[in-house]
Amino acid sequence: MNQPPVSLALEKMNVPHRVFRHETPVDSFEKAASDRGQRPSQIIRTILFRVTEDEFALVLVAGPGQISWKLLRKLFGRSRITMATEEEVLAVTGYRIGTVGPFGLLKQARVLVEAGVLKEEEVSIGSGMRDAAIILKSADLYQALGDVDVVELFESNGE
Repeated sequence: MNQPPVSLALEKMNVPHRVFRHETPVDSFEKAASDRGQRPSQIIRTILFRVTEDEFALVLVAGPGQISWKLLRKLFGRSRITMATEEEVLAVTGYRIGTVGPFGLLKQARVLVEAGVLKEEEVSIGSGMRDAAIILKSADLYQALGDVDVVELFESNGE
């Protein structure tokens, strides 16, 4: 079987990780977590946003929660931000939606890490291939990402 592109990128950086291959197609967040022996909060989504016409940002988010558009716009100092289209995701990352990981990208993009990502000891990220994921320690993920901003992107609901 082919080695996922995100795994190849991590190997070049000497980042310890393992490839997890799903035996059946993943159709939900819960199934992905269950198959990997993880909680949903350990599944990291890598979402691409278009900040300006030619500026993109990757946001790593733990779990299925919805990030706050208000906080995201404030963070970028923009009144309007959109999720990247399927075509933009492929052009910027080289990966299809549902497989995106933050390594081995085709084009440069600012990377933000939602603080919840670092609360888990072990996480899984997109591998660049369908039905495969990369499992690694969140500390190794953070170190491999380099100079990234850790941000709060969930509303606190008055807590």
